[in-house]
Amino acid sequence: MSDALTLTGTYYYANGKRKNAVARVRLHKGNGRMIVNGKEFKDYFLTRERFDCVIAPLVLTKTEKMFDISAEVSGGGLNGQTEAMRHGISKALLEFNKELRADLKPEGYLTRDSRTKERKKFGLHKARRAPQFSKR
Repeated sequence: MSDALTLTGTYYYANGKRKNAVARVRLHKGNGRMIVNGKEFKDYFLTRERFDCVIAPLVLTKTEKMFDISAEVSGGGLNGQTEAMRHGISKALLEFNKELRADLKPEGYLTRDSRTKERKKFGLHKARRAPQFSKR
């Protein structure tokens, strides 16, 4: 974890997953700071869409300024890491308060999206892409 966020005491922990990305998320009581892999959140996820995706569970439950978040994300691409972090934050919020499930579940934030890349089959170029047919 980062030196900027040396937090002690109780925290709420959860893993979030998406494709090959895994996010280990800890929620500490605080004022809304976010550290991802030792960097400030905005230095790690550069676009506004990714920022909005990650904090969506916090906005939905009105807890944006209630927690400091420290996360370690590995694997996959940036989009998978973004959604893995959202999943981890949602599960950690449930550790904090089980009653938030009624808000998070209908939005789909608690469901692990299990879609992954299909494996390549022999005789094909990709998973389903066949060689080009030539009549003559």
